[in-house]
Amino acid sequence: MANFIEIDYSGLQGIAEAFRQAPEIAREELATAMGLADEVLTAQVSKYASRDSGFGASGVLSSSITHIEEVSETGVIGMVFSPQNYVEAVEIGTRPHWPPIEPLVDWVKVKFGLPEKDARSMAHAVAWKISRVGTEGKFMFRRGLEKQQAEVQRIFEAAVARIAARLGGRAP
Repeated sequence: MANFIEIDYSGLQGIAEAFRQAPEIAREELATAMGLADEVLTAQVSKYASRDSGFGASGVLSSSITHIEEVSETGVIGMVFSPQNYVEAVEIGTRPHWPPIEPLVDWVKVKFGLPEKDARSMAHAVAWKISRVGTEGKFMFRRGLEKQQAEVQRIFEAAVARIAARLGGRAP
């Protein structure tokens, strides 16, 4: 199950009109804006998933946060995501379950600097707790979007202004 966040920029009514008046210009400017917005969001989400935030022990998840943009005839879509198979569980948390031990052993070694024997024992204790109460979500994607919402809005408003300027000052 994937989590998608869709932002409704209904205040930017000119985008639809720009696609009608000058689709090539609209696609170009919106693709540029989407790329910049995705970079801003990727940096923020990575920060929330990092070791410096007190969360990510190994840095694998933080460094895996990436983005792609897709341009079509009718619009531009941007996606900020991680290909790690556990990202959803980290983002939204989990119900009680018995997790695999080996990834926990690796996490405990890095997080607490323990030798293998002690790390394995602590990993079992962590797994036992997860089996009883689950895990809390870290909500790094949601928090990243909330933190950068105004900046993303500004990026798209600037794109609309550039479209208008390229149309010779005619607001789309």
